[in-house]
Amino acid sequence: MKFDILKNRYYLYITEFFAGMAVMAVELGASRLLAPYFSSSQIVWTIIIGTIMIAMALGNVVGGKWADKNSDPARLFRRILISAVWIAFIPVLGKYIILAITGVMIVTVSTGLLIWSSLIACMVIFVFPLFLLGTVTPSLIKYTISDIEESGSVAGRLGACNTIGSIIGTFLPTFVTIPSVGTGMTFLIFSGILLVIGLLFFISRKTKLVLCTVSTILYVIACIFGHTSHFAFWISDLTYEGESVYNYLQVTDTEWATSLSTNVLFGVQSIKMKSGNLTGMYYDYALAAPTMAMGYEDEDGTVTGTDKPDILILGMGTGTFAVQCEKYFPGCNITGVEIDEKITELAHEYFDLPEDIQVYTYDGRAFLEADPGKYDVILVDAYQDITIPFQMSSSEFFNLVKDHLKENGIMVMNMNMHGNGETDITTYLSDTVASVFPNVATVNVVGSTNRELFASVNTDLFKSLESNAGFSSDDGLTYQLGKVMAGLTAYEGTGLILTDDKAPVELLGMEVIDTLINNEIGYYKEIYQEEGLSGLIESL
Repeated sequence: MKFDILKNRYYLYITEFFAGMAVMAVELGASRLLAPYFSSSQIVWTIIIGTIMIAMALGNVVGGKWADKNSDPARLFRRILISAVWIAFIPVLGKYIILAITGVMIVTVSTGLLIWSSLIACMVIFVFPLFLLGTVTPSLIKYTISDIEESGSVAGRLGACNTIGSIIGTFLPTFVTIPSVGTGMTFLIFSGILLVIGLLFFISRKTKLVLCTVSTILYVIACIFGHTSHFAFWISDLTYEGESVYNYLQVTDTEWATSLSTNVLFGVQSIKMKSGNLTGMYYDYALAAPTMAMGYEDEDGTVTGTDKPDILILGMGTGTFAVQCEKYFPGCNITGVEIDEKITELAHEYFDLPEDIQVYTYDGRAFLEADPGKYDVILVDAYQDITIPFQMSSSEFFNLVKDHLKENGIMVMNMNMHGNGETDITTYLSDTVASVFPNVATVNVVGSTNRELFASVNTDLFKSLESNAGFSSDDGLTYQLGKVMAGLTAYEGTGLILTDDKAPVELLGMEVIDTLINNEIGYYKEIYQEEGLSGLIESL
């Protein structure tokens, strides 16, 4: 005699609970799977949420029709098994699918590359399994309600189980599984739960044992090949690879440098030169800020500024700029703010960040709201992936920075995607700063898309830099300050101001990315358009 597990309503409630949990876990896992390639911006989150909601809505509608047409519950639990296996293979195949789709999009679209690529990737990878999970609720309602008089209370209990599961499925990946075992294992954990739910149904009925065996074998294969979150699969010699609450992190070590990347397609975020020399990157240009803070002699002979500046770094990373400041400005007092505590741990472990440099685990703006201190130099280097957080790009934020500067203080900001347009994101940021600070100047970082912006209320940026450009006995720093001085250009705003109410930094950043990518791969795109795929392959 077969045991009918469906007679136990608790099993149905448990199925609904874990289905809701799995949906949210997959959604959060999706954001981490896509972030290393498309960023974790609001745009990408919108695509993920929108795509998943569409999949769930379709699953609800179709699942209801399927349940009415055929009331065999085996069909539902077979769908759960299929969904479990599909989700288990996401960490195995997802990254390859993403890169393949991105490669096709690069040569076929001219605008919205990351939008289209992330949308299509999300649809290909996540729509099918979540569509299947969307059929769970209407099917369970069909199987659970035996008396029309209790239909409301039964549907309510199922909805509550789904909601509670979704809540837990939201918190667990973010605060437990992803930081502790990674994105890949997170997918496997929740797909494993779905697998067990389906297996219990069929084993209890002693049916579809072949399906159960095949599903289990496929899940084991996925566990073998997908248990690590190795997003940068083309790199075989990483010193460290892991995930935090905020980022996918990788540390690379070479003969000449140790570097940190937070997302594999968005370059180096921090670097330590083993020779102790300058980096050749934007950090070197930012050293002009504490040099400017040294001041100059006024007409009446008064010297403004200090050679031992108090420095605040918003976006500490692993401390590249902080270490440079300690070396070139002895006696300076450095305070760092870094929202990702794991990055600070890596800074001490791999980048020799001095223990005497205080680093606060805080959002940059929130820190300024709470901090009563004033500084000679404030570095704003808070880019996350491809764009600066909107709350650190508005006029309200820059007014807050101004309030934390001493009378002759300098703000320096790294802008990592300067374009050629008159309305790109760096123009908006520069205009917003210029609406707050009367003295603003910018310099492009040679060999990159970065641009450094310097701002002050009272200090003549050019005069101060010229007065102190030769202060150091270090030839490398003197040469670097000369480069900054040669490229420094006064900036006058054009009125494109970002505010807390309106700061579309993600869209502006996407526009610059489109321009940069089109400039880089325009040649290959023309070949593809004229000669097709075969011509493109030949050219490569």
